[in-house]
Amino acid sequence: MLQLNINDETSKLKAVILGTAESCGPIPKAEDAYDPKSLEHILAGTYPREKDMIKEIDAFDKVLKKYNVEVFRPKVLEDCNQIFSRDIAFVIGDTFFKANILPDREEEFLAIKHVVQQINKDKVVQLPEEVHIEGGDVMPWKEYLFIGTYTADDYADQITARTNKEAVTYFTKLFPNKVVKSFELRKSTNAKENALHLDCCFQPIGIDKAILHKNGFVNEEEYQWLVSYFGKENIFEITADEMYAMYSNVFSISTNVIVSEQKFTRLNNWLRAAGFTVEEIPYAEISKQEGLLRCSTMPLIRE
Repeated sequence: MLQLNINDETSKLKAVILGTAESCGPIPKAEDAYDPKSLEHILAGTYPREKDMIKEIDAFDKVLKKYNVEVFRPKVLEDCNQIFSRDIAFVIGDTFFKANILPDREEEFLAIKHVVQQINKDKVVQLPEEVHIEGGDVMPWKEYLFIGTYTADDYADQITARTNKEAVTYFTKLFPNKVVKSFELRKSTNAKENALHLDCCFQPIGIDKAILHKNGFVNEEEYQWLVSYFGKENIFEITADEMYAMYSNVFSISTNVIVSEQKFTRLNNWLRAAGFTVEEIPYAEISKQEGLLRCSTMPLIRE
């Protein structure tokens, strides 16, 4: 049985589900795009090719195994995009939550059934129907549970709104011992302004540092809370172009090892100067679908 344990974003990783780009299907039609960045690339004729994305995920897989992480993979479904395993489920503490995802992504969850069957079934939770939440909006961080949300009245009409206020209420009740802190995210059909998930504009790294993008947050005071919590000197503030390139969506294997995209020069230099080991891999093709390294992983066990 898998003994799940996830209490933060950076403790030493022991087991993870990594998505797959195999048989990810034809280029979607413009009207079927889930996010503005994919739409941009569909229209421009620059949508990523399967063989390039397979290479990128293989590079990620190699790095994880180099650090002795147990890597689970989804069963390959024909013509189905299964890269972003973070969307379909997530772990908090010792509990596995199946996300209420967009209905046409339901089969992606069935493809990880072989992993779910290794978890004590009392620790597998199917969320109530009204609770909408995806793993990219969920970040356990010590005594906190950070949640990205969108609570405006047009929630139902926003395809980029993935986590609702019911989710914040639900997790506040479920984890009375944690401080549940929600952040209202900026949603837009302009890819350079759209924070699809919390990890598109913020991510804690190391023990006390963070990557942050101010414009991803609707409320200035919520952004300022993060600045004062981590301390200005511990924050790497990213530009709109860097958010668009997914700079905040790196992935921590431990408090001192971070997997990053090889073209993120400014960030990677800063990380090294701060004492991190940076494992650089190519991931720019996958980023065209508005997701990067954190989005492709679903951590199950950290030390």
